Amino acid sequence: MAAKTLKLPRGAIKPRPAVLAMKPYTPPTAGRADKLRLDFNENTVGCSPQVIEALRSQVQAGALTVYPEYGEAKSEIARYFRVEPEQFVFTNGTDEAIQVFINTYVDDGQEVLLLKPSYAMYRFYAEVAGARIREVEYPLPNMEFPLQQVLDAITPATRAVILANPNNPTGTGVSLLGIERILHRARKAVVMVDEAYYEFSGVTALTEIERVPNLFVSRTFSKVFGMAAMRIGCLFSHHANIPFLHKAQSPYSVNSLAVMAARAAVGDEAYIQNYVAEVLAARELLCVGLEKLGIGYVPSSANFVLVRIGARAIEVRDALRAQGILVRDRSYEARGCVRMTAGTREQTRCLLAALEEIWNR
Repeated sequence: MAAKTLKLPRGAIKPRPAVLAMKPYTPPTAGRADKLRLDFNENTVGCSPQVIEALRSQVQAGALTVYPEYGEAKSEIARYFRVEPEQFVFTNGTDEAIQVFINTYVDDGQEVLLLKPSYAMYRFYAEVAGARIREVEYPLPNMEFPLQQVLDAITPATRAVILANPNNPTGTGVSLLGIERILHRARKAVVMVDEAYYEFSGVTALTEIERVPNLFVSRTFSKVFGMAAMRIGCLFSHHANIPFLHKAQSPYSVNSLAVMAARAAVGDEAYIQNYVAEVLAARELLCVGLEKLGIGYVPSSANFVLVRIGARAIEVRDALRAQGILVRDRSYEARGCVRMTAGTREQTRCLLAALEEIWNR
């Protein structure tokens, strides 16, 4: 139920107009246990065994009584991402990275440029801040990144630009050259590039943060690292911007266990490389299977594929769920489309077998 339709009791104080006008974000996360979860683009095999071992061996009662310390962890994470510790902040997942970015730079009424469809939290936090939102749509049918339209939409009124590369839910990306053109056009704005799916595309703007001081890049441990439950990510930028991000952030928003897990995760690069290779093979297998069934899809650079099911989108989603396979309906923002995560090749064969049976009914 939308917040603006709720009847407040006598004596209650109305929230801010921006909050009243917002649509609630209600992700369907219940009832997912014991199913093949191909609906949230999570790692489908789990985190590195080294993460579990670190948590089992290092967690002691005394360590949980003190507030987190990030110094040593920042040095290790910085080495993994090939940056300096002074060039990033830990965040409570990418969600907090978006929130801190907006809280630091966007005032009520200022314009935030977003793409559509994209990750819902960009609009969510912009709306909470009371920002004025301008959107550029991904063009049909293949939803390639609309670079020229984005460049044309950037004006002196643009305060912030937020984009995902690759984008969720389309899976399409933009080249580093394209990002550089956006940064050049948006010299009077801050630009955040969300690289949650970087490992599957290989395109990053992280190398540019010190050269381009209005650039911010986020990464997450929720996807390829298999640690969505831990809620940890990083927001990178020019070292001069980091103290301002800290000022707009709770000092202990990332817990000690998440930091411990992240340190162990980056120490097992072979595990990540093997998982990425498996996902890329599974993504290819999924696309070939869809072509054999005559089902269209959007070419993807991420660990998922946006599939054009058409009028049967809800039917197919529900039929797959009945067989214990979860996929995500996105027809509310991309008509007739269902998003399917690429897990392992074995999981993909299971998905395709079920899909073929449903499709041919």
